Amino acid sequence: MRLHPTDYAIIALYFAFVIAVGFIIKRRIRSSNDFLNSGRNIPLWITSLAFISANLGAQEVLGMVASGAKYGIMTVHFYWVGAIFAMVFLGVFMMPFYYGSKARSVPEYLSMRFDEKTRGLNAITFAGMTVFSSGISLFALAKLLEITLGWDFDISIWVAAGIVMAYTFLGGLTSAVYNEVLQFFLIVLGLFPLVVVCLDDAGGWANIKANLAPQYTHAWEYLDKADRNSMGINAMSLIFGLGFVMSFGYWCTDFLVVQRAMIARNMNDAQRTPILAAVPKMLMPIIVVLPGVVAIALMQPGMQSGPDVFRIPTAPDGGFDYTMTLPSLLAHYYPSGLLGVGITALLASFMSGMAGNVTAFNSVFTYDIYQSYFVKQRSDRHYLLVGKWVTVVGILISILTAYVAQSFNNINDFLQLVFSFVNGPLFATFVLGMFWKRATGHGAFWGLLTGTLAAAATHGLTIAEGKGGWISPTFTIGSGMAQAFAVASVSFIVNFGVTIIVSLLTAPKPDSELRGLVYSLTEKPSTHGLPWYRKASSLGLLLVILTLLLNWIFY
Repeated sequence: MRLHPTDYAIIALYFAFVIAVGFIIKRRIRSSNDFLNSGRNIPLWITSLAFISANLGAQEVLGMVASGAKYGIMTVHFYWVGAIFAMVFLGVFMMPFYYGSKARSVPEYLSMRFDEKTRGLNAITFAGMTVFSSGISLFALAKLLEITLGWDFDISIWVAAGIVMAYTFLGGLTSAVYNEVLQFFLIVLGLFPLVVVCLDDAGGWANIKANLAPQYTHAWEYLDKADRNSMGINAMSLIFGLGFVMSFGYWCTDFLVVQRAMIARNMNDAQRTPILAAVPKMLMPIIVVLPGVVAIALMQPGMQSGPDVFRIPTAPDGGFDYTMTLPSLLAHYYPSGLLGVGITALLASFMSGMAGNVTAFNSVFTYDIYQSYFVKQRSDRHYLLVGKWVTVVGILISILTAYVAQSFNNINDFLQLVFSFVNGPLFATFVLGMFWKRATGHGAFWGLLTGTLAAAATHGLTIAEGKGGWISPTFTIGSGMAQAFAVASVSFIVNFGVTIIVSLLTAPKPDSELRGLVYSLTEKPSTHGLPWYRKASSLGLLLVILTLLLNWIFY
């Protein structure tokens, strides 16, 4: 891949702009709440785009293109099964608890609903997950700089981390949110031309279907048995593992995305934030899945004609390096100038994902670990400074985890595994806590702890693509993705059962302490007199119908 002066100018302009945003926002940062939570003063259209863009990091762009090449059109399940339904559920049912409770974070809500030990356990596991996820984005960004600019991998990591640290240290969450909006438009505008060009080169969708094995071009038809599809799963594993546990566990409990809705100006905007964000999310497979499917189709013998043929790079083990599918497509199809826009779009996605995780990490660490357990009564200025320096610490830990991501040939597999350890068991805690007032703090804590340990045990007893089996490789699973679904499913079931048993043996909180925290004891937001397009429930129902239709079309 060769960049020209025009391409470098576009990239430099982007770097200068995002850092400038940090300096501009810095003037508005006067308290720890401004730095860590934006003061709950962000407009709906900003929160909605930031909500989707916070998830539009390396795992979304680079990882989903890689999964499209590795697993085919089945990758759309991460959207039409593993996202939209949960985003609607979050907006309609769960945001009233989060926003109405005035909690500053998801772990703080757990302290209100259950107790401090449950909060502490979740804060620690979530903080670990965010720096792992941030490290994945950093690895992908450094790898891209190494390939496109010829920079040394280690230097690339430190330069990329330094740029993200600059604007998050200066402007905190608000800086990250406004940059996420910019990054959303850059990603769409930078990658959509690639979809058009490579799809045309492949002869259209009909020609792709003619050259690929049928399991790569059907979303549901080959899910009756795990050995009939490239992902190595069956329909039940997909629906329960991804569509229920991992999907709801991520979108409904992960503070990284929930935080974007919690900073909205009012309850109605908070509820509509994830629902409006679901509209571009539903269409995102066009940008991030289809190029991967086209790439693997272009590798088929029937399309290998002429001197200028496309090839996915090979990994050191001789297999395909799926993670580099998108950069190789950009290098193959984009001319100078447009290549700079495409590379900038990738840089934007990686920095968006990394900054989102870092800002979630500094909020949870400052409020739910440092202030709650170490230094409880200090000035607001003290916590503002702690939040800023925790940002630096989060960046440094992310650098370490970036090197761990090198061992995976598909960073999306690695990311889903990280999510399965944290969000799988956590969703069981939330679903019982919000909808069963008998759930107790002791039940939640021991359920969350045993669920997390069950996730570790499942990973240690299963092996997929050489990963796992560190206890004993007792069970072989077809793919790393299927292994992540299994880990999430087992952790959820164990947590669910243990929480119920322990809760029945311990005393619950009185109803007076649960008002606004449990569904049956919470006043429902009134939408009387509002038009349908301003009601979360009406918009959510419309999106569910459209998503079901898409699943039927690509069956």
